[in-house]
Amino acid sequence: MKAKNKLLTLLILSASAAATTAAINKAIQVSAVSKNLLAEPESLCFKWRLGNIHYTKGGSGKPLLLIHDLNPMASGHEWKQLIPLLRDEYTIYTIDLLGFGRSEKANMTYTNFLYVQLISDFIKSEIGHRTNVITSGESASIPLMACANNPDLFDQIMAINPLSLLDFSTIPGKTAKMYKCIVELPIIGTLLYHIASSKKMITEELVTKGFFNPYSVKSSYVDSCYEAAHLGTSPKSTFASIRCNYTKCNLVNALKKIDNSIYLVGGASIENMKDRLDEYKGYNSSIETALVPKAKGLPHLEQPDKIAELVKTYFCQ
Repeated sequence: MKAKNKLLTLLILSASAAATTAAINKAIQVSAVSKNLLAEPESLCFKWRLGNIHYTKGGSGKPLLLIHDLNPMASGHEWKQLIPLLRDEYTIYTIDLLGFGRSEKANMTYTNFLYVQLISDFIKSEIGHRTNVITSGESASIPLMACANNPDLFDQIMAINPLSLLDFSTIPGKTAKMYKCIVELPIIGTLLYHIASSKKMITEELVTKGFFNPYSVKSSYVDSCYEAAHLGTSPKSTFASIRCNYTKCNLVNALKKIDNSIYLVGGASIENMKDRLDEYKGYNSSIETALVPKAKGLPHLEQPDKIAELVKTYFCQ
């Protein structure tokens, strides 16, 4: 009888803890998106086969596609400072990739191949012309792989702070797969994701990795990133896929194959950035590189004038 009572008590406590955690998860998600900061007056939707894709279009001139970093807090909002400086020369498309920002976030595994398909289909369907592309961070691999497979879709590609070729070649290991399974658990996995994507963690990442001047990190941008990280049905699925290296791929063969113009831009204050960019030139000697002084991971937010100047210089060649 005592054993049964202990078991019953344990079950009641476990159920109560699970219900409390689920309530906390729901409260965090509702609070995070309550300000509706990412709403766009001219929002457009690309109805892709795996989910609806949010994007914006503005300006006039040659098409230019802006692809945000592969980070759960990222979205097309990342380009808000650069767009006004380029819209007189380009028709600018900003896209929220599947699983990010305002696009659908299904419970699935997100891979580099999936995003290569998405970008290729988006250019064919929504842009309809050879397109210049600018990427941020890990998303550099997407147009590079897509261009290697279908070069007629692309004109020139600029990658801001791409990962090292070694980082891009990392594959999911046993530990990563186990971690992904834990994050995908309905209650505890969601709580772990909410901890990893809290305002404190987002602010810390922006201060230490995103901006050269920590005082340039505005609370309004932190709030926008926080909202982007919690919108949708399953934002933790993207987080798990990125953290466990499913979105990466080896770029060496693609670099050797590409004949399009490629420009790599790095924040000069990131350790070993020059060596990282030079590594790419070892596989494609026509690649051009540039460093932005006093910049880290997000120079297009912190120093948009310098990035716009580089865009106009390189893309007009």
